[in-house]
Amino acid sequence: MFKTVLVLAPHTDDGEFGCGATISKFIEEGSKVYYAAFSTAEQSVPDHLPKDILKTEVKEATKRLGIPKDNLLIYNYEVRKLNYSRQDVLENLVSLNKKLNPDLVFIPSPNDLHQDHQTVSQEGLRAFKTTSILAYELPWNTITFHTQSFIQVSQKHIDSKVHALKAYDSQKHRNYASEEFIKSLAITRGTQIGCKFAESFEVIRWIH
Repeated sequence: MFKTVLVLAPHTDDGEFGCGATISKFIEEGSKVYYAAFSTAEQSVPDHLPKDILKTEVKEATKRLGIPKDNLLIYNYEVRKLNYSRQDVLENLVSLNKKLNPDLVFIPSPNDLHQDHQTVSQEGLRAFKTTSILAYELPWNTITFHTQSFIQVSQKHIDSKVHALKAYDSQKHRNYASEEFIKSLAITRGTQIGCKFAESFEVIRWIH
């Protein structure tokens, strides 16, 4: 259904958490998927790890999902300060729109509380005014999330998502990175539409 899909991730791993199973499904169906990560959060990396560890991990994670290495775009904005570089982020997004002309863009929810996520969400809306946009779910960052759209996925797509997120060894201590949580959320969303697994999205703009 979608020829070219662009996933906007404020930080490495946001895209995998928000729509990893859907990415796996779309690639299986023949979509070209591009992944743009805006910060590798070097300032937040624990002292005992290499500062560029998240850059290494996102390369492996997206590879596990099936995204070609040339389709991974990594920017080097400082974590928690994307709002200070809002115009530069917008210009990056406008450039991506011209270059890729995606049919569908995934962004963080406009209701996401994280300042970096809000910036990418807001500037994504400005840059892709004539494109279908779905906002993905990161439950630990949202008080309100509107489950307006569901994409049914299979066990293998969930397994692919889990496998990809396990590439982030530096983040494994986070409770939302557990395999149990990832699968339980997919089961919950699947139950809402009468299937085994699904991912849910807010419909920001739908063009068909």
